[in-house]
Parts: sequence; structure tokens; C-alpha cells
Amino acid sequence: MVRLYTDDLSIGYGEQLIVKDLSVQIPNQKITTIIGPNGCGKSTLLKAITRIISHQSGTVVLDGKNVSKENTKVLAKKMAILPQTPESASGLTVGELVSYGRFPYQTGFGRLSQKDYEVIDWAMKVTNTSTFKYLPVDSLSGGQRQRVWIAMALAQETEIIFLDEPTTYLDMAHQLEVLELLQRLNKEEKRTIVMVLHDLNQAARFADYIVALKDGQIVKAGPCEEVITKEVLRGVFNIDAEIGIDPRTNKPMCITYDLLKGE
Repeated sequence: MVRLYTDDLSIGYGEQLIVKDLSVQIPNQKITTIIGPNGCGKSTLLKAITRIISHQSGTVVLDGKNVSKENTKVLAKKMAILPQTPESASGLTVGELVSYGRFPYQTGFGRLSQKDYEVIDWAMKVTNTSTFKYLPVDSLSGGQRQRVWIAMALAQETEIIFLDEPTTYLDMAHQLEVLELLQRLNKEEKRTIVMVLHDLNQAARFADYIVALKDGQIVKAGPCEEVITKEVLRGVFNIDAEIGIDPRTNKPMCITYDLLKGE
């Protein structure tokens, strides 16, 4: 069953279209990664699906309903997004930041209920951030901060989580830590994960489904074996790639590549 899809979606800024007539289905309870060159519309697509920005034409459909017409709080109980550059959390403790994820469930004066506190504690436990609860967010390392932002998204209790380049600015170990956390949330919590990644081998290793974009349109979408190929990477990134098999995952991996000059 497909819960979330776009139909002929076009998105732009002013008169410039970034994404053009794009139709894509997001597999339920799977990890989907979106890849493509800079400026191809990856982040723009995520923002439009989650209604951070509006779209020019077409529709985004979730559970049979047009997302653009859905109540904001209702939508926030279904989809959470961690943007590429989260807003500053200056002056907030970890616990305070994670509690912001409970906003869609608050009524009246916005006081947190016992259920809210239980969910906040759970979100910090599964992201291994409980020991940071009373520490300022600004005092944490990049990897720790990223896990805290993911905990806030988890506190929304949504079944779909969008992440825009969640490994940016992190070293290799912390990148792996974040991606393994997301994989665990997918496997154990059945969360649908949709994320933009630049690293092709990370995309192939952790995704069940890959969407390759170029110039605002889909070049190829499908399982990693169908997308991480010499031909697709040539068309998307203008590179001549050598593709092998990851000995640990048996998934395709880009061993090396050269820029195709003059094409």
C-alpha cells in the first residue's frame, strides 16, 4: 500500500521552476533516499511534500487526502521533517528542544501531559540522548546535536520522517551513527524514512528505494540495484563510474569514477 505520493508536482521560486511535473510514490515503512547533483530539486521536493513551501501545480497525497488542504496539526501528527540546517536552539536544553516535538498534541495553555513526558523520555532513550537531557544543546558535538534533533522529530510520533542531508558536517563515525539509528527506527519502529543524501554508497547501503533526480525530474527510481548503475550515474552526475558489490551488504557500491568531459 502506498500512503504518500506526488502527482505531476511542479515547484518553483518566482517564475523559475525547480521541479517539473514530478510523480513519485514513497514506499510505506521503507527507507527512501533521494540523490542527485546540487540544485536538482532534492531539498525543494522535501519542503513541498511537507508543506514548508507551496507548489505551483500538481498534488501531494497522503492517506488519500490532498496535503495542501490538510489541517496543520493533523499533518504534523503524520509527517515530521528535519531540515538541512535546523533553526538555532540557542539557550535551550536538550529536554526542552525535544519537547517541542509534542506541539501538535498540545491544547489549551500548551502544558505537557504525562503522556507527553513519557514520549519525550522514550524519544531520548532510543536516540541515546537521555544523558544530555539537562545540557544546553549548544554544548553538544555535531553528532550529538543531530541525534537530539532526530529525537525531537520522533517525539512528534509521526509514522513518516523526512531528513534533508542528516549527515552533513559530521565525520565518518557520526555519519554512520546517525544512519544506523534511522535504519533501526525503520526496522524496529516501522517508521517510513525519506532522506536526501549526497554520498552514493551511503544511499545504496541504507536505502530500500532510491530516487535519482536531475534538473527537477526523475531519471530513475527503484531498488538500489536498479539506480546505482553505471548508466544511471552517467545520466545523473555526468560521471563514468565503476560499480562493484559491497562485501558486507551485497548492495551495489561506487568504487571509483571519472568526470565525463565534453559531454
